[in-house]
Amino acid sequence: MKLEIEHLRVTLGRFTLAVEATLSQPVTVVCGPSGAGKTTLLETLAGLRRADEGRIRLDGEWLADTSRRLHLPPPRRHVGYVPQDLALFPNLDAGANLRFARRRRDGASASAPGEDEVISVLELADMLKRPVANLSGGERQRVALGRALLSAPRLLLLDEPLAALDPELRERLLDYLRRVRDHFAVPIVYVTHDARDAAALAGEILRLEVGRVVDRGGPQEMLEPDPGAVRLRRRPPGALAPAE
Repeated sequence: MKLEIEHLRVTLGRFTLAVEATLSQPVTVVCGPSGAGKTTLLETLAGLRRADEGRIRLDGEWLADTSRRLHLPPPRRHVGYVPQDLALFPNLDAGANLRFARRRRDGASASAPGEDEVISVLELADMLKRPVANLSGGERQRVALGRALLSAPRLLLLDEPLAALDPELRERLLDYLRRVRDHFAVPIVYVTHDARDAAALAGEILRLEVGRVVDRGGPQEMLEPDPGAVRLRRRPPGALAPAE
């Protein structure tokens, strides 16, 4: 996977997201404090927000190019997006939520995840007939992840998937996320404010602050252990690694 983000600018009131980066790792973790622009970046990649300026290209295909007034709508991007609120249909059971993803499989490659495969990897079989309202937080996350995978995405965007879970559920869901990373050939951009998630999953870490990429690198460069914890390492100003 090669995701190219060139001169991207998105303005929301007084806030401006300005990002330029090329991503090629199986999992890129985007870290940063609240208000850094992490969700805005995902929404722009998914096509839910229009950029004021810039270009986005995924594996050679332009998703957006403001110089040509090009903005592919979300269904044509083949990007799976799991937002913080999961966006599951509360009036449907888990199985019907999964089946909804079939509508977006037009043009899917032969290697796209199949329904039985996704259900097996995420262990969803026992909950298919259960209403969404009767699922736990971790179960809802797995259903939302399964639905995103079944849309045959070329890229998977995950926004703080572990933020609302207690420590035990976090560890269990982290295991499922590792399975997705290792089993499916779908690159992931993963937003979090928690360095533990980055340590568990990342091939590369981008740190956003106030709408800018202020640091980037591999986990060994970007993370350092504290007693009983993991935290982002702060490098000196001007130490930002090159974008490619």
